[in-house]
Amino acid sequence: MHISEGILSLPILAGGGAFAIIGTAIGLKHIDTDHIIETSLLSSAFFVASLVHIPLGPGSVHLVLNGLVGILLGWASVPAIATALFLQALLFGFGGLTVLGVNTVVMAGPAVAVYYLFGPMIRKEGRTRMIGAFCAGMVAILLSTCLLALALVGTDRSFLDTARLLLAAQIPLMLLEGVITMFVVSFLARVQPELLNFSSRVHP
Repeated sequence: MHISEGILSLPILAGGGAFAIIGTAIGLKHIDTDHIIETSLLSSAFFVASLVHIPLGPGSVHLVLNGLVGILLGWASVPAIATALFLQALLFGFGGLTVLGVNTVVMAGPAVAVYYLFGPMIRKEGRTRMIGAFCAGMVAILLSTCLLALALVGTDRSFLDTARLLLAAQIPLMLLEGVITMFVVSFLARVQPELLNFSSRVHP
């Protein structure tokens, strides 16, 4: 789902960069020194999950786990994801530095959104938690794909067919991410349930 360099227009790049900077600044304020390790671990999970990717047009299909990161970190997911994207661009050439802001918005924006949409469900028990976890994983990918499509079409309407292809290609991934997020949350609820309340603790 990384957008490659040399595709997006300057206004889209500038807008994405501005939103990414604002979101990162807000996210950094929501991380205290007691929870840097948790944030780093989730940033690493995001980094590793999206290393194996299949190129598709100007983007790629791969695991993202931004729904999982979002429901666990809230606003702190923005600097966590931005850091992982920066390292991926620097070390492996995924995406690129000029599109780092847009890629951050595409992946971290939905992470924050599902925190507010499904976070309350995650902090309950039983079936409600599992449904919330599945929806968080699935909806995060759906929103990311929509933002990616908007960035492409906003640059040039000739990308409309590519955007449709990307949306169709991400449907299996949406379901897979929902299932993975559900199982991870179920595991955490058994072995380390305090992590499910981490994002609420870092918010003032």
